[in-house]
Amino acid sequence: AAATMPSPPATAGVSVAGGTIHINYNTPHMRGRKIMGGLVPYGKVWRTGANPATTIITTVPLKFGSLLVPAGTHTLFSLPSPGTWQLIISKDVGEWGLAYKPNMDLGRVPMTSVPMSEPQEVMSLSFEHTTPDSTQLHIRWEKTDEYVTITKP
Repeated sequence: AAATMPSPPATAGVSVAGGTIHINYNTPHMRGRKIMGGLVPYGKVWRTGANPATTIITTVPLKFGSLLVPAGTHTLFSLPSPGTWQLIISKDVGEWGLAYKPNMDLGRVPMTSVPMSEPQEVMSLSFEHTTPDSTQLHIRWEKTDEYVTITKP
């Protein structure tokens, strides 16, 4: 089993606001570990996935919360916290293990927390509650569900 990738690649996609959003990420698993405030420390920027940088590609400009994100390829990071999380959209794009560079921030958006009753073993990114002009991007892992609303500018 040593040859299997412990955090397999995954994608999330949605059609919204006249265009599409596509995310490529890798899915870490809990494997009995404490995740939030443990494996994923609070107050430190997280690549919001495992191994390669998490890439988000939009075909149209969109608003992530109050942040205008132009069409194109960006890197998604987050800043986990016991309080309000921040979603970070970076202009930096690259390959494996891209280091976070604060000067490359397009911006940061506060996230909304949703209570979860049961822990989720595999980290996920998903688009939910999608309408023609808006969607929610959810980050879920362990007992954390954080989302930001994405709307047509």
